[in-house]
Amino acid sequence: MLGSLKRLFEERVAPEMAKSSPEAREHGLRLAAAALLFEIVRADATVKDEELTVMRAAVQGTFGLGREEAEELVRLAEEASRDAASLYEFTSLVDRELPFDEKKRLVELLWLVAFADAEKDAHEEHIVRRVAGLLHVPHPDFIDAKIRARARSGMEKG
Repeated sequence: MLGSLKRLFEERVAPEMAKSSPEAREHGLRLAAAALLFEIVRADATVKDEELTVMRAAVQGTFGLGREEAEELVRLAEEASRDAASLYEFTSLVDRELPFDEKKRLVELLWLVAFADAEKDAHEEHIVRRVAGLLHVPHPDFIDAKIRARARSGMEKG
């Protein structure tokens, strides 16, 4: 069974991904990163305005999008996040496509969203840890991103 799934991926999915346009791959990467940010927004089971505001600003600033484009990406990210079976759907693409410094930056953005409501939630921290691990961001860089985000958010402890 596993062998047939691997063959299906190698014969059909991988060639399609390789043929996709740079614009389509960029859109997929943006969507995956935004969906990871939304995973933090919904981690504590309460979607808070402060977290959505920080997420929108992160998406808009990171990707250089206009307000309407950022809103659309956030909407699509919410949909993708709610429909996803696991974080791996997003982290595999981000891990494969982003350089290491941008992965570290994404982890910092995840922390910024987590700290947006001035509360440190265990579920949010767990997801940031899992994402950092799946992106192969070492623990010292994970902690550095947390410290930078905490300082930027105005939280004193975390």
